[in-house]
Amino acid sequence: MHPYSAPRTLPPRLDRAHAYWRSLIRKKAPMPFWDDLTPSDMGDLVDDAFTLEVFDKPERFRFALVGEGLEAGGVPELEGTFLGEGSLPSPFDFLLSQASATVEAGQPTLHRFTGPDRYDRLLLPMWGDGRTGLLLGVIDRP
Repeated sequence: MHPYSAPRTLPPRLDRAHAYWRSLIRKKAPMPFWDDLTPSDMGDLVDDAFTLEVFDKPERFRFALVGEGLEAGGVPELEGTFLGEGSLPSPFDFLLSQASATVEAGQPTLHRFTGPDRYDRLLLPMWGDGRTGLLLGVIDRP
């Protein structure tokens, strides 16, 4: 167990995202390669998906893609911005710590927010440049 450990049973939409991520894994690799990601193959999940580029030394994260459903939900333009360059709106609470935990664990992580704006957020690590180079995130608002 590690911070943000993903349970074996995920909500249906996040389970579909996890299945898509698993389908990209090559042979015995621990995670998919980031260049195998094709957002359009995610179907309706792409609207609630985002990607974070991972930089190391120092560890930083930058939004690369933010789904249209998230932007329509009141999220400001985030593409190209780094985590930590200001406060992030819901559904990105505690995203920096979850992203760090995902890179360190090398495994999917889940953040569940149970406040008034309830949501679940799944982060899925992807390999590139000899390290975890990208995180695929999907938001589910039950």
